[in-house]
Amino acid sequence: MSVTTHPGDVVMDYDEALSKFDPVLGLEVHVELGTDTKMFCACPTTFGAEPNSQVCPECLGLPGALPVVNAKGVESAIRIGLALGCEIAEWCRFARKNYFYPDMPKNFQTSQYDEPIAYGGRLDVELGDGAIYRVEIERAHMEEDTGKSLHVGGSTGRIHGAEYSLVDYNRAGIPLIEIVTKPMVGAGERAPEVAKAYVSALRDLLKALGVSDVKMEQGSMRCDANVSLRAKAGDDPRGAQQLAVPLGTRTETKNVNSLRSVERAVRYEIARHAAVLAAGGSVLQETRHWHEDTGVTTSGRVKSDAEDYRYFPEPDLVPVAPTRETVEALRATLPEPPTKRRQRLQRDWGYSDLEMRDVVNAGAVELIEETIAAGASPTAARKWWLGEPSRRANAEGQDIVTYAALLGLTPVDIAELDQMVVARRLNDSMARQVLDGVLDGEGRPTEVADARGLELVEDAGALEAAVDEVIEANPGIAAKIRDGKVAAVGALIGQVMKAMKGQADAGKARELILARLT
Repeated sequence: MSVTTHPGDVVMDYDEALSKFDPVLGLEVHVELGTDTKMFCACPTTFGAEPNSQVCPECLGLPGALPVVNAKGVESAIRIGLALGCEIAEWCRFARKNYFYPDMPKNFQTSQYDEPIAYGGRLDVELGDGAIYRVEIERAHMEEDTGKSLHVGGSTGRIHGAEYSLVDYNRAGIPLIEIVTKPMVGAGERAPEVAKAYVSALRDLLKALGVSDVKMEQGSMRCDANVSLRAKAGDDPRGAQQLAVPLGTRTETKNVNSLRSVERAVRYEIARHAAVLAAGGSVLQETRHWHEDTGVTTSGRVKSDAEDYRYFPEPDLVPVAPTRETVEALRATLPEPPTKRRQRLQRDWGYSDLEMRDVVNAGAVELIEETIAAGASPTAARKWWLGEPSRRANAEGQDIVTYAALLGLTPVDIAELDQMVVARRLNDSMARQVLDGVLDGEGRPTEVADARGLELVEDAGALEAAVDEVIEANPGIAAKIRDGKVAAVGALIGQVMKAMKGQADAGKARELILARLT
């Protein structure tokens, strides 16, 4: 079955598409390095600065300006390559990639072409059910970012229909590492999930390395998702026939900037390609734009091949030739790999495999680690983060880290909430009310509890009186408990809590009820 989702676009039902075709992915992830200055000049790289306030003759491409390589950028590139298990080139060069973009003032991008700094690596990624998929890395190369165009007027924020455009060159020249995978085959129906898991695992690795803040919402990590479909390889369970099947024509969905969007964009392109091919058409090799609001891609420009960029060696920069001693010294700085770190944290926190998988899938590992460091127990940290905050984040289509940052919810807040429960100021029900208040912007946990008048009643006499009244009002339930049906005590606890306006200790209420009836 096919449906129209956008003018000119028809997509096939996803399951039907996978029954007819085999998806092949290729992901290109661009990572802005966290250096103080740009890749080839001394301009600062502060995010959010006034437009065109962080520029100089070199990054503006003015005549006579000469580039100088950022040493920290090269070191970061080598560390990324080592962490991905890549070979590090003993000698490599920069190249000029020629094309016209209005936000690249030199009219060429200083990049690397046939001589990348790192090549031939791999990254094992864990899927939601614990399955492992190995992603082979083709290369990781150094380049510089472009500026940023702002199209004013119109309804889409893109150049079509805009009244005029503005260009901010602050980003032009910021150090980039582009990490390119080899064709990713054999994922089948799980291809969108694999794409998301890979970008997530790569983000974790880069964050652990400390080479980038990897804030996808700010564009410091972006994914270009290449998708193609090909005929199925047959029923060979080992996939031996698969490599012999020709690859289909690919499209490249540019600058996807969230994990959720990576998964959705890949899924959409699989369904769109399948509809085109099933109708006897041909897929156009082009770039596509992802629209988060509508969940579709739209055509960008016909995709160029490498020869169309007229690469040639950059004459103003000397080759990069790291010594073996330098490479090994940088290898010694690599942190604990994220996968091993999660295994260690799982042991330290006492989580089951399923509990840890839920934490990882929610993207909450760092939040929980920081919450525990702030004084919460591992059980409480997991309970509170994977509760209402995670539910709301999913409803908003956000990952939990981004959503918490938008609301100003911090690990210190969750630890403070847990400490109020441990100190017996709040019970679980009250704590949930307090958390709701924090999420709704009413203040920090203690402020919300004070403002709402939430505090456990410690008056033993009041609790005993409430228990006696509830037992007297429910003789049938009381008789069941006396006859040994202890599970019925829950009904009486609920009524005691209601009588105490939720401000009683449910555990104490249970003890009192059982003491009177058993």
